[in-house]
Amino acid sequence: MQRIIIANSNCYHGFSLEEAIAGIQKAGFHYIELTATKGWTEHVFPSMSFSRLCKVQDELQKAGLTPVSMSGHCNLMDPQRLPDFVENIRLAAFFGCEYIVSSVGEAHLKDNAVASNRELVENIRGLLPLLEKHAMKLALEVHGEHGSGKIVKEVTGAVASPLVCVNYDTANAIFYGGVDLAQDLEDCMDSIGYMHVKDKAGDRTEWNFPALGEGDVDFPMIFEKLDLAGNNCPLSVEIEFTQDGPKDLAAVDEAMRASAEYLTAHGFSL
Repeated sequence: MQRIIIANSNCYHGFSLEEAIAGIQKAGFHYIELTATKGWTEHVFPSMSFSRLCKVQDELQKAGLTPVSMSGHCNLMDPQRLPDFVENIRLAAFFGCEYIVSSVGEAHLKDNAVASNRELVENIRGLLPLLEKHAMKLALEVHGEHGSGKIVKEVTGAVASPLVCVNYDTANAIFYGGVDLAQDLEDCMDSIGYMHVKDKAGDRTEWNFPALGEGDVDFPMIFEKLDLAGNNCPLSVEIEFTQDGPKDLAAVDEAMRASAEYLTAHGFSL
């Protein structure tokens, strides 16, 4: 079975969704991860008008891009944010997505609530009927305080549902978790159902996430471990540049092109 390769619209943080669609299509991708992250990248969002969302559907279809997933980060520990996440699930379903991605806490907003793993697990279990209704999987991202695959696996294991998996972010595990990637991957491989392939350059805690192949992440090792484990999870390309951001739109387009080229050079089909 061919592995699905996805381009994350968050690569175009600060640019319009139309610009993201154009750049992703030009780079040769056929699948897209839409971004609906409050206060950060709101390429699509539940508060948008129906006509606007339909227009996005039309633009994606015209560009030959299938939305497989949506980043809809919310603090899943916060009961006040769960209704927002329910809206995000419904929005993802509107676009026909198979996955919705979220960190445990907020991705780019301040956490207003922190809960025990027991409370978190109950919150997630409360989402299972809606996920099942839409045949959708929740991919919990390695991010923030949950900065390793091993830690996120503790949550997914406690939820104990095939609808909830680990979204392994290859750069976040270094930036937030300071892990040994090879060991951490082995510790959670059987729970990984989705992966953000993101490179990491500079010091460990430096915000520096360049095009694939331009940083220090050992992607050949990662690809080999996935293959040996028979793990055919989708790979979603994410590029977040430096704290200063990309120079301009052309720089993002070039990073997307370079990342696509890197993946095809390693035997993947877009």
